[in-house]
Amino acid sequence: MTNASPFARRTPASPTLPRGDVLGTYDSYPEAQKVVNTLAKADFPVKQISIVGNDLKTVERVTGRLTYARAALAGAASGAWFGLFIGLLLVLFSPEPNFSFILAAALIGAAFGLLFSVVTYAAGRRRRDFTTTHQVLASNYQLIIDPQLTGRARAVLAGERDSGASPSTPAPVSAEWPPPQAPADTDDAGRRPS
Repeated sequence: MTNASPFARRTPASPTLPRGDVLGTYDSYPEAQKVVNTLAKADFPVKQISIVGNDLKTVERVTGRLTYARAALAGAASGAWFGLFIGLLLVLFSPEPNFSFILAAALIGAAFGLLFSVVTYAAGRRRRDFTTTHQVLASNYQLIIDPQLTGRARAVLAGERDSGASPSTPAPVSAEWPPPQAPADTDDAGRRPS
């Protein structure tokens, strides 16, 4: 049996989606963030708001072709940074600081980084000859709020828009969730079948 540290943060047993009213749905995260910032500036209890990204997608953008030269350069650069860090630690904690340690450690780190990177690239060359960046993007972002605070939040946002104090506050794309559905006895255009 283990005892939790009194200084550790308590986390929920399992992650759950927030429940409540949808204050708004926005096309981008910065738009949703601006609305939360507006509410925070009005002393609204923003701890009761969650930003939920829907329809997550992983986007991998190809940034270029990977060659031995690029692999070697990237490895040398990262190794040099690590060596520079180690060199600084040696200088800071040595009784007689010798600043040549910094240069020596950076050069040794660059050499090991270059060697490691070239060997790694050579081992997996046929599988991946390109470099990429990864992002996780959402199709839209919803602000979920405690139902008891929905009216107050809408009043704050309406007051901000009416007063013109924050014209950059975006209007929500859709404030209804789930979206309204047509009654079963009408066709797609909303007409009753004859």
